[in-house]
Amino acid sequence: MTGPRPDPRPDPRPLPDGPLVAFYGDDFTGSSAAMEVLAFAGLPTVLFLQPPTPRRLAAFSGMRAIGIAGTARAQSPAWMDAHLPDAFRLLAGLGAPVAHYKVCSTFDSAPQVGSIGRAAEIAAAVFRPAWTPMVVGDPGMGRYQSFGHLFAMADGVGHRLDRHPTMARHPVTPMDEADLGRHLARQTDRRVGLVDFVAMKRGGTEAQLDAALAAGAEIVSLDVLDRETLTEAGRLIWERAGAPAFGLGSQGFEAALVAYWRAAGLLPAEPDLPRPGPVERIACVSGSVSPVTAGQIAHALDSGFEGLRLDARRVADPAAWEREVARAAEAALAALGAGRDPLIYTAAGPDDPAVAAFREATAGLPAETVNERLGAGLGQALRAVIAGAGLTRAVISGGDTSGRAAAQLGIDALTAIGPLDPGSPLCRADGQDSPLDGLEIALKGGQVGRPDFLQAVKRGGRG
Repeated sequence: MTGPRPDPRPDPRPLPDGPLVAFYGDDFTGSSAAMEVLAFAGLPTVLFLQPPTPRRLAAFSGMRAIGIAGTARAQSPAWMDAHLPDAFRLLAGLGAPVAHYKVCSTFDSAPQVGSIGRAAEIAAAVFRPAWTPMVVGDPGMGRYQSFGHLFAMADGVGHRLDRHPTMARHPVTPMDEADLGRHLARQTDRRVGLVDFVAMKRGGTEAQLDAALAAGAEIVSLDVLDRETLTEAGRLIWERAGAPAFGLGSQGFEAALVAYWRAAGLLPAEPDLPRPGPVERIACVSGSVSPVTAGQIAHALDSGFEGLRLDARRVADPAAWEREVARAAEAALAALGAGRDPLIYTAAGPDDPAVAAFREATAGLPAETVNERLGAGLGQALRAVIAGAGLTRAVISGGDTSGRAAAQLGIDALTAIGPLDPGSPLCRADGQDSPLDGLEIALKGGQVGRPDFLQAVKRGGRG
């Protein structure tokens, strides 16, 4: 009778001191999701809202993960060529053994806007990785990858990405291809390989990865369906991708690393998470047209929030837009004075007539200009409301909106302070000499959160 078969794999590579992960997020809400995974695994993490200076980095010494939130998801390849090299060089200079370009968990991208392929090309010139692991699936967020195809949950039902009720109709990057390798091939000439979940579960991971690399794959997509495949993806990143490693993916990339580090005994089990507690009043702004956000708006209004529509058509005229933003802020302050939580929003879902009216009013204007005005206006309104009422907690909803709106608040860094819904933690804002230093804020992606998300922010979490 023989004993257990010895595991041929070497002992896990230990975690070094200093930063472990350095990441750039292609939008603000997605960046906070990556921060959430690491911070709530017991790894102190800071997310900078702009590339930090050496002085700002020094103010957060001791962090185990450092992120930079960007807006690349809404930008052109030319913008990426101008801005991403410096951002990647900054990440490389941190000396972390893993660097990551964080993308949306629904892979929002197209050749002309938010090109993940172009970002991968720019990163390759800086990091020169042996190969680039790509992890997009994240079961904790209801994202699953099978044989390279991405599936996402909506209202408790799983959908292939090209048939997803939101992503198939996304106003900027509609998805017509669920095979992420094929989708990425429209954006880059870098060859894409795959390690599928069958190989992972049958002990064929190493052979399939070696075969993909031998065939010339430069990016290797890793299936994730469950805890086992998530952990195996993390093992490949940590043990096989080189040092430093560079990868692509959603917050599932960080979740995979954490799962492997825990399984290998390199990290302890999940720590107790803080519960910040309730506040008397909050203010919210939303530029999202997602049906998930629409449901959250409806739920909040039914629960006593004061809904304040912002007429987004006026963004076409800067002077008219400035007046509209001021009007909304004044109405929000009046709502607070009456004991109600203001919720300023541009639309309630993709079928809201306001969406078509906005597109008609802004036809012919550069999309980048329009989106910048819209997001900045929401941020200006929120800043006026917070300052005018002395609020300590707020919400910005919308992945493309959040970066532009947050930039108006005079803050430059976030740290996670408590969980809300997966993908959107409650954060503490940090800003040098800013009156909003210490503000508690949640940046929520359009498809993130349960219907009572805004109420959960007000309560400071869930029971």
